[in-house]
Amino acid sequence: MEERYTTLGEFIIKKQQDFAYSSGELSRLMNSIRLASKIVAQKVNQAGLVDITGAFGSENIQGEQQQKLDVFANEVFIQTLINREIVCGIASEENDDFITVCGADGNNNNKYVLLMDPLDGSSNIDVNVSVGTIFSVYRRISEPGTPVTQADFLQKGIHQVAAGYVIYGSSTMLVYTTGNGVNGFTLDPSLGTFFLSHPDMKISANGSIFSVNEGNFNQFQQGVKDYISFCKDDSNKKPYSGRYIGSLVADVHRNILKGGIYMYPGTTSKPNGKLRLLYECNPFAMIIEQAGGKATDGHQRILEIEPTELHQRVPIFCGSKNMVDKLESYL
Repeated sequence: MEERYTTLGEFIIKKQQDFAYSSGELSRLMNSIRLASKIVAQKVNQAGLVDITGAFGSENIQGEQQQKLDVFANEVFIQTLINREIVCGIASEENDDFITVCGADGNNNNKYVLLMDPLDGSSNIDVNVSVGTIFSVYRRISEPGTPVTQADFLQKGIHQVAAGYVIYGSSTMLVYTTGNGVNGFTLDPSLGTFFLSHPDMKISANGSIFSVNEGNFNQFQQGVKDYISFCKDDSNKKPYSGRYIGSLVADVHRNILKGGIYMYPGTTSKPNGKLRLLYECNPFAMIIEQAGGKATDGHQRILEIEPTELHQRVPIFCGSKNMVDKLESYL
């Protein structure tokens, strides 16, 4: 029972020695994410009471309508990270280009870059559906003290030093990995503290949930259609349950806990799918693999894909290992 009452701060300090570059910077970085997520959670919980829902009135680099909470969450995370002088660069779904972060002395001596989707699924806020934050951390490859470069961000997912997400739902949970398993922490709003609630999270090898937007079915490649038909088939097995919220963090979080496969395939109109490699697919691929699952674009491991641009999109199939293996047999 003692472990269950471990706070996120205590856990980070205790696990610092598991991290290859044990300088304390990663602890400070995680503490910044913890603070920013509590601010965003408080604002999400006020939706409907304050003027924070609805469209902001502009589009992001993807051509998507920005929501007011997108902009708010983006600013909170960026300012929290900048003010604490922990990272040398930040890339966000909401910004066209990466942001260079300099210390008070004007130097770029920090070792890490962070990529994020500050508020995934924000259009669901208006209808009270869970939303989330996704983040990915890399050690810079450029020389410390020099300006951060695009190459620092365009690294394969296998080089991530940390990845995680925050889900704002019936409770607020922060889930993250540094390459030594996956752990989840639930926010106690009365204390403002995250407590370890889901230690050493594992996704079952076999699941019974498939998550995909079947509204795009006619545009999927034949192999994906055949796999979906297999999921629904009841001639030799109980059919799988179709569960699709339309909020990436909520869908994947459920499948990690319950066992299942999440799919966002390419379509004839969007062959690369919709999700972004660097700050959506890579962090979730690292988390799912660390939890014992599998993540692929249908042809190769997500974490092995060589990025070519900051907002690059790729198809993704991730979740319970045997379900992903079965899908690949159809492709």
